[in-house]
Amino acid sequence: MTNQELTLAEEIKTEAPASIESDLIYGLEARPPFVESIFVALQHVFACFVGIITPGLIICGTLEVSPADTTFILSMSLVVSGIATFIQAKRFGPVGSGLLSIQGTSFAFLAPIIAAGLAVKETGGSPTDALGLIFGLCFFGALIEIIISRFLHLANQLITPLVTGVVVTLIGLTLIKVGITSMGGGVAAQNNDTFGSWTYLGVSLLVLAVIVILNSLNSNFLRMSSVVIGLAVGYIVSIPLGLVDFSNLSQLPLIALPIPFKYGLKFDFGAFIPFAFLYVITAIESIGDLTATSAISGEPIKGPIYFRRLQGGILGDGINSMIAAAFNTFPNTTFSQNNGVIQLTGVGSRYVGYFISVIFVVLGLFPIIAGIFQALPQPVLGGATIIMFGTVAVAGIKILSMVNLTKRNSIILAVALSMGLGVTFVPEILEASPELIKSIFSSGISTGGLTALILNMILPGRE
Repeated sequence: MTNQELTLAEEIKTEAPASIESDLIYGLEARPPFVESIFVALQHVFACFVGIITPGLIICGTLEVSPADTTFILSMSLVVSGIATFIQAKRFGPVGSGLLSIQGTSFAFLAPIIAAGLAVKETGGSPTDALGLIFGLCFFGALIEIIISRFLHLANQLITPLVTGVVVTLIGLTLIKVGITSMGGGVAAQNNDTFGSWTYLGVSLLVLAVIVILNSLNSNFLRMSSVVIGLAVGYIVSIPLGLVDFSNLSQLPLIALPIPFKYGLKFDFGAFIPFAFLYVITAIESIGDLTATSAISGEPIKGPIYFRRLQGGILGDGINSMIAAAFNTFPNTTFSQNNGVIQLTGVGSRYVGYFISVIFVVLGLFPIIAGIFQALPQPVLGGATIIMFGTVAVAGIKILSMVNLTKRNSIILAVALSMGLGVTFVPEILEASPELIKSIFSSGISTGGLTALILNMILPGRE
């Protein structure tokens, strides 16, 4: 361990813990055996893989990016996620949280990215020109998050367990919609009227049952492997049912090498404004993710150690987003999916993050390997993610259980949860709003988190 890591470990021992109870098998600084680390790492990869490549698929499809460029951008999304995850887990000086925190492509930027790209095309620009502007806006916008990280210590009176508990709970509750959609067959099934078929539900429930049963056993190995075993069982069962499509594998290139600034960097101030706001929102959401990771890992969720991790994590978030733009992919942020995996496997070791990083980089450099993962049917993924997202919500509830729910705090909690879940259940409420408002508040996490933060600032009676 480095001197900085030793100092951090000593401070953790002497600081009065403010964390939730944990039944981890391997804690943050433990080093699980190689085989167990691989099994746990694969479960994180399965949980996060689709979320990493999906924003790129949506953006490239909307902007009519060529298949070759789309494949390259998706490959770079995986490579950058591997690099960014390593930075977060390893922690280089002040950069990184030092937690088992997975980085991946952010969904929050979809609307402004697509809007900026379409604006370029409407003026006669090519998809390549659109990508140059998008990556320029993402690159310079990341400076906003870097600056925020430097002043995060001044916000310790605002970022209370009440605020972070609301954000973590909303992360889990809003993602459950994604999980249940996957169980029914995903968006494709909704479009072809097969959504919710008994085939999809049967496969997803089988995966869910395998994970629950293995987690109920006394074997630590089976518990740590429960998600990957459940996904493997679902994958195998799906093949004879015709749910697995390998037809695209033959069209993938053998290797994809990173080419920095392949599409150039451009800038437009008018298009930059929503990006700047969203980097602020991303920082708030990352605070919730990092708090959940700390809590589930049995680490402090208040005090100097906690805020140092937040500061390093947000700084890492910003720097990783700059790296992402430099290597031709979209802004990175902390992923909440991995918190469910930590809870289920009982492994919070940051050293597992090193294995996850290598797997992501390999998947990105060799697209055919990623293609096999990409063929994972939506119902199989849904059976696993539905329980993962639920455990994230439970982690948020545990944080809230530490809060004294006075009349004031109860009002903040009620309004924040209502607003966050409200825009999640009825997103049409923002249809008549300006694009900037829709970009900021389309996420239930950002809506609920901002509501809790603002009410906590302005309502009288805070201790």
